[in-house]
Amino acid sequence: MLRYRVEIEDAHAHLFRVTLTLPAPEAPQADPALQVFTLPVWVPGSYMVRDFSRHVSRLQARQGRSPRAIEQIDKSRWHVRCEGRAALVVSYCVYAFDGSVRGAFIDAERGFFNGACLLLRAEGRTDQPHALALGELPAGWQVATAMRQTRSGHCVAANYDELIDHPFELGRFWRGSFVAAGALHEIVVSGALPSFDGPRLLQDTQALCEQQLRLWQGGRARQGIPFKRYLFLLHAAEEGLGGLEHRASSASLAPRRDLPRQRMQGLPEGYVKLLGLLSHEYFHAWNAKRLRPQDFAPMDLARENYTALLWFFEGLTSYYEDLALMRAGLIDLERYLRLLARTINAVAAMPGRHLQSLASASLDAWIKYYRADENTPNATVSYYDKGALVALALDLSLRRDGGSLDQVLRQLWRTHVEGGTGEITSKVTRNETSKVASKVARDVEAKARGEIRGAITEADIAQALQQVSGRSYATELAAWVHGTAELPLAELLADLGVQVQRERAGLAATLGLRVAEGPVSGVQVRQVLAGGAAARAGLSAGDELLAIDGWRLRRLDDALGWIDSGQAFDVLLSRDQRVFTLRVQPQAGDPGAQTVALHLLAQPGSAVAQRRREWLDG
Repeated sequence: MLRYRVEIEDAHAHLFRVTLTLPAPEAPQADPALQVFTLPVWVPGSYMVRDFSRHVSRLQARQGRSPRAIEQIDKSRWHVRCEGRAALVVSYCVYAFDGSVRGAFIDAERGFFNGACLLLRAEGRTDQPHALALGELPAGWQVATAMRQTRSGHCVAANYDELIDHPFELGRFWRGSFVAAGALHEIVVSGALPSFDGPRLLQDTQALCEQQLRLWQGGRARQGIPFKRYLFLLHAAEEGLGGLEHRASSASLAPRRDLPRQRMQGLPEGYVKLLGLLSHEYFHAWNAKRLRPQDFAPMDLARENYTALLWFFEGLTSYYEDLALMRAGLIDLERYLRLLARTINAVAAMPGRHLQSLASASLDAWIKYYRADENTPNATVSYYDKGALVALALDLSLRRDGGSLDQVLRQLWRTHVEGGTGEITSKVTRNETSKVASKVARDVEAKARGEIRGAITEADIAQALQQVSGRSYATELAAWVHGTAELPLAELLADLGVQVQRERAGLAATLGLRVAEGPVSGVQVRQVLAGGAAARAGLSAGDELLAIDGWRLRRLDDALGWIDSGQAFDVLLSRDQRVFTLRVQPQAGDPGAQTVALHLLAQPGSAVAQRRREWLDG
């Protein structure tokens, strides 16, 4: 068994120290005396090369009392030449000052880490059991992780992949729990204000978890639940928003002002956004962690892993994140339709949807989605947002055929997860510190056959669509996923008595601008959308808008008080220390000039009302 010890080296300098102890080298290896170590360059679930090894320093190795030389092979690989059969001990420091959910962080108040950015991988030993122990922590600090623990306090994993799939939260935090469908669920919240209402968050999270469990179970008691315990890790900060899924937990970051407060009335927008984030990451326990792309089976953490299916694993999850809130009774139908309209408008405001397909956007995630710049909306489409709309279009189309997207997901689950052969690990021996080996006895044979539980292709998705509906969805997938065709949402929503209405947009959207603005900073242009009035006039990202028709601006919509809709006007702007004027001429057909709002028919027919209830109730 490989053993890691993670200690706080210097909290004020934001340093962890990691010590890794390996048993004696084992054959078969080309050179049993040469041990290679690597550190992942990306963290599963976040598709960008981040090169975590840049934070590693003070790397040392020894066998007994004898030091061993460490030679760096490339940016994230090292090797050590061993002598004899003594255990090899490697120690190093990791700089940890990444406040996101993807990295590692330590200071005098809090600690957090993902194993992918902290724990070296011993090549040739990754299928063996791994154990992790924490060093001494400051007085009053607690530990939260979903990794299994022994009576001695060690955390244990069957292999390296499982080891790095359980983040750790360290510090002083609020903790609560509930049971849903027989599974223990825990919520850990760090950084919350004194007015934080923990019981309210617990109650609402339980409602959304119970709803998602019902969806995946499909009326089958004790089926479709991939964990016995699930842990939500939530860090509240001044700013920031994000989440990362793991096999039995999730790590989320949200503004602390968005957490529920004692005596809070209603559901503020920020709290709805927070619940949507938790809903999204929880849904990933099924769709992304168990059902996953065949391209990621297994994952290669040393380089980019390409798939054209992120529209399915992220887009469908985005669709269900809001739908789950409505089905759980946390928001009403009117609010759900507002959230849906917001997604429709977000996609409509990306001219890049005419240039890039969803499949291409999935493949380009490594170089485009996480590296957004001023031209991003003109060149790309979001596989989250448009993927969610494709999920909506598929769901409503399936309902015309007597099925639903819920049924498609359950079909994929039963065929490829419950009917699969098991995750690829290695057969290991049960010992006194780990009882995690029992589930892997059949996996060696499965590996030889190239079978991995839950790994699916687009052909598997197409087959499930056909099995549920009774017809092929090849035309829709070609147009909506591999093409750039507009989605027939208005027609499909009309089947459910939901009308799509056009409304006048704000001035920035009307002009094709995305801006940052405020009473002190003024109006700063961040992005100029292709085909809009601002682009035709020659505005550029980085411009500061000073005045319109001679009147000083603090916020762009201020100008609505003195300009007429559709009329040309002069913009005084500053660019690279120069000040000049451009003439802007809006046109009625400009992209972004109108936004979408969704409204219910006042008196739908009984058949329409029934179809709507089936959609919204699940």
